[in-house]
Amino acid sequence: MPESNIIIRGAREHNLKNFDITLPRDTLTVITGVSGSGKSSLAFDTIFAEGQRRYVESLSAYARQFLGRMEKPDVDHIEGLSPSISIDQKGVSKNPRSTVGTVTEIYDYLRLLFSRAGRPHCYNCGRPVQRQTVQQIVDSILNWEEGTRLQILAPVITHMKGEHLQVFDTARRDGFVRMRIDGETRDLADEIKLAKTKWHNLEVVVDRIIVREDTERGRLTESVETALRLAGGNLIASKLGTGKKGADEDVVYSEHFACLHCDISIAELEPRNFSFNTPFGACPTCTGLGYKLEVDPDLVIQNKSLSLNDGAITPWARAGTNSPWYHSTLESLAEHFGFSMDTPVREMDLEHLSVILYGTAGKKLEVSHQTKKGRVYAWNTAFDGVIPNMERRHVDTESDSVRDDIARYMTQRACASCSGDRLKSEALAVTVLGMNVMEVTGQSVENALRWAEACRTGIWPSKDGGEEAEDPLSDREQAIAAQILKEVEA
Repeated sequence: MPESNIIIRGAREHNLKNFDITLPRDTLTVITGVSGSGKSSLAFDTIFAEGQRRYVESLSAYARQFLGRMEKPDVDHIEGLSPSISIDQKGVSKNPRSTVGTVTEIYDYLRLLFSRAGRPHCYNCGRPVQRQTVQQIVDSILNWEEGTRLQILAPVITHMKGEHLQVFDTARRDGFVRMRIDGETRDLADEIKLAKTKWHNLEVVVDRIIVREDTERGRLTESVETALRLAGGNLIASKLGTGKKGADEDVVYSEHFACLHCDISIAELEPRNFSFNTPFGACPTCTGLGYKLEVDPDLVIQNKSLSLNDGAITPWARAGTNSPWYHSTLESLAEHFGFSMDTPVREMDLEHLSVILYGTAGKKLEVSHQTKKGRVYAWNTAFDGVIPNMERRHVDTESDSVRDDIARYMTQRACASCSGDRLKSEALAVTVLGMNVMEVTGQSVENALRWAEACRTGIWPSKDGGEEAEDPLSDREQAIAAQILKEVEA
C-alpha cells in the first residue's frame, strides 16, 4: 500500500536544528518563512537531495557515472520519498536594460512583427518611405556639392563575428582591389587576418569618384548597380574627409526604402533594428538605456551659502575644506576671472559660476600649485569644469569606489535624443496600426491585447462592437503577423 506522507526526522542541514516534519504526498505544499529560516535547506538540500540520491543509487554503476553523486543530507530518517526533480531558484535580473517584455521574450516577437509587417516612415518629415531606383540614387549623388570626393561601397558584412576569409577571396576573384574593414580602407593584396571573436563590418570599395559637372553618369550608374548587386540592394556613398574631425561621412542608399523629400535612405528592416541591446537599434546617445547619468549642479553645490574657500564644491571638499590640488585650481580661476573665493556661491556672478561648473570652453589660463614642501609648479591649460571632469572620471575610472562616489552626485535624465524610448529614430519611425514598438510596449496589458486583436482583425475591440482601425494591415501583412500575434497574445 503506497505511503500517504513524507516523514522527516532530525533534519540538520544548514539552518535546520534537529527538525521533524510530516508532509502529505500528492499535494502542492508551499514552504514559507522569513529569510534564513531554512526553507531552501528543507526543500532543496534535504527532500530533493535524498530523493535524487536514492534514485541514482538504484541505477547501474554504468549509468551512475554520467549523473554524478550526491551526498547524503544530514538527517536521521526520511520515508515516503519518490525520485525527485527540482527547478533552480532564479533571482530577478538587475540588468538596467531588462524589461518585462525582454525577460518574458514577448519583445522578441514584437521585434519580428515590426521588421516584417511594420510600415516605415521618414524619421525627419514623417512621410511613408518608398523604394529607390538606381537612377534616383545616381541623381541624389550627383546633386552633392561640386568637388566632393567619395567612395561607392558595398556593405557585404555588417556587424558579424568571424574571420570572413571567404568574403576576401570572393572580392579578389571578382577583381576588386580595396575593402573598407571596420572603418579603415585596406588593400586586398595584403594579407588580412581578422579576430574571429570580434564584430566586423566589411565593405567592398566598388569605385572612387569626384562629383563634377563632367562626372560620367554611365560610370556612376554602373558602380551603383554593382554595389547594389553585391550587397543585396544596399550601398554606402562615403564622402571622404567631410565628417567631424575629418572623418568620412557615410550616406546609406537602398533599393528598398527611402524618403524622396528628405533624401534619407533606410536599410532593409531586421529584428535587430528594434533591439535596444545592439548597436543597430540602440539610440547612440544613451546606448539603449533611455536615460543618461548626468552630474546634477544642485548636488555638486548643496549649500549655496558657503564660499569656495568654505568647501562649497562638495565633491572637491573634505571636512569643509578643498583638497589642495583642486583648491589651487579654484584659486587660479579666481585670479584669472577676477572673483573672490570668499564670496558665498549664491552671490557670485552666473558667468563665474558657469566657468567653475562647465569650464573655460578650451581657453587656456595659468594654473599654479604649491606642494607641501613649498615647491611651486605653474602651467597653461584649459579648465574643463567640475561637472565635465566628474563625468569623464565616472566613465574612465577602473575603480568601483571612485565610480560609486561620483554617482552620488548624478541623476538620471531622459535621453534628449530618443526622449527615453531607447531606440534609433529610424526604428521609432516604423509603425504598426499607427504605433511604434515603444508606444506598444508602453501600454497596459489590456490595451496591448486590444492592439494585438486590432492587428489581426482591423477592428479596435470595444463594448459597443468596436471601430475600424486606421491604416490596417494588408492581407499579406496579416498573413505574416498571424502566428507572431498568436504568440504575443498567449
